[in-house]
Amino acid sequence: MNFIVLSLFPEMINALFNNGIVKRAVGKKIISAETVNIRDFAKGRHKNTDDRPYGGGCGMVMKPEPISDAIEACKKKIPESKVILMTPQGKQFNHNMANCLASSYKSLIFVCGRYEGIDERVCERSVDFEISIGDFILTGGELAAMTVIDAVVRLIPGVLGGSESALKESFCNGLLEHSQYTRPASYKGDDVPDVLLSGNHKEIEKWRFENSLIRSFFKRPDILVKKKLTDQERDILMKWYHDIEKTVK
Repeated sequence: MNFIVLSLFPEMINALFNNGIVKRAVGKKIISAETVNIRDFAKGRHKNTDDRPYGGGCGMVMKPEPISDAIEACKKKIPESKVILMTPQGKQFNHNMANCLASSYKSLIFVCGRYEGIDERVCERSVDFEISIGDFILTGGELAAMTVIDAVVRLIPGVLGGSESALKESFCNGLLEHSQYTRPASYKGDDVPDVLLSGNHKEIEKWRFENSLIRSFFKRPDILVKKKLTDQERDILMKWYHDIEKTVK
């Protein structure tokens, strides 16, 4: 899969591409990762990429020509690329969207805006998808693009160490991931649950499933509202609730 990021600050994106899981995926040739400096496509002696907005107002707006030319240059190399603009106006990013991007497309071009945004004509003519990572404002689209890329890359087969690694993480089954423990078995009086030391894999899987459900109820009840609980999941929560009641009494 190909990832191309258009930005005025490509060094920010390169920090992601040159480290961790993304770097390993590039090294294994599972993905390719490239940054393009939008300023390289600006005209004139000063290479201006922004100008004052028509109609007045504070701030500057990114000019359409450099961004459009950069997109066109990238699409000439990989015509099937889909263009994604990172913007607060976009559809909210989540795990399902990450999974869709990882499984449906072979090449993605991310456009990172700055200042007050980019000229609307670029959005209308050149952008396939608009994505937001949340209802808040960032200085630019770089951090948002890196967030999306990191989430997508780890879902591509072969990127993570084990074939089931991505399937057992938070949100993959509509729940938070279970609690994790490592050595030492006892730390400042807090012990690792006995079942995890038992070697009984069936009981461990049962504990992890129940723990995942209860953690979701405590920490993110909103995701349980969206999830259609099975009879088994309801029984686990009801039993846990009655056990808590007995303890309190």
